[in-house]
Amino acid sequence: MSGTTGPEGRGVIVTGAGSGIGRATALRFASLGDKVLVADINATGAEAVVKEIEANGGTARAVIGDLSDQHIVDEVVTTAVESFGDLAVLVNNAGIMDTMTATADVSDAEWERVIRINLTAPFLLTRAALPHLLARGNGAIVNTASAAALRGSAAGTAYTVSKHGIVGLTKSTAVMYRDRGIRVNAIAPGGTQTAITDSITYDGDGAATIGRYRANVGRMGAAEEAAAAIVFLASDAASNINGVVLPVDNGWSAV
Repeated sequence: MSGTTGPEGRGVIVTGAGSGIGRATALRFASLGDKVLVADINATGAEAVVKEIEANGGTARAVIGDLSDQHIVDEVVTTAVESFGDLAVLVNNAGIMDTMTATADVSDAEWERVIRINLTAPFLLTRAALPHLLARGNGAIVNTASAAALRGSAAGTAYTVSKHGIVGLTKSTAVMYRDRGIRVNAIAPGGTQTAITDSITYDGDGAATIGRYRANVGRMGAAEEAAAAIVFLASDAASNINGVVLPVDNGWSAV
């Protein structure tokens, strides 16, 4: 299933592409002939993904930095447009976990960091990419939400709020621009074996409460399974799918 719109493929931005779901997504787009801007705060991971794509005959560039910084956002979008001559797809995938903290125990620092990376950065990137998508007359944005966007029992307060916000950003943007050729969807991964999963720490009452519900997660998904859903939503095969939040969770959301 190719998502490309021409012989040279589309220009695609994937954030958090240095590892996990982002890496798998970048590699999958590249395997279909698309040109990929790999954005990540981790230079080693991002550059390794670019080299892997190039070694397989693809085209990729890396931009390193904090995606909640407007200057980095501008660099990401400008580099994609100037390097590829096109920007057709934005994948807002980068994110961080909280410490499963309950509302009364969330520090200002944790709240601000999680909201900044998980929600403000996707908003900034969406705002920066939209003029280019609109200029070409069509385009796709795919956001990585979470099982925590669908319930209150999958993560701590800050992460849960940030991912509910991603759903709002997805749906609002889809409605605002659907008549101008832009589709905006999200995936909601369940338990997925990535670095963010490995880094989860548990803090206090929130973690104890959440622990009662996480037994329903089922098997851990692979990053490649989430990537397949992202690439599908960005493809012509999903041309009439807009404003959707697609669980990729082995039925956790159905329990």
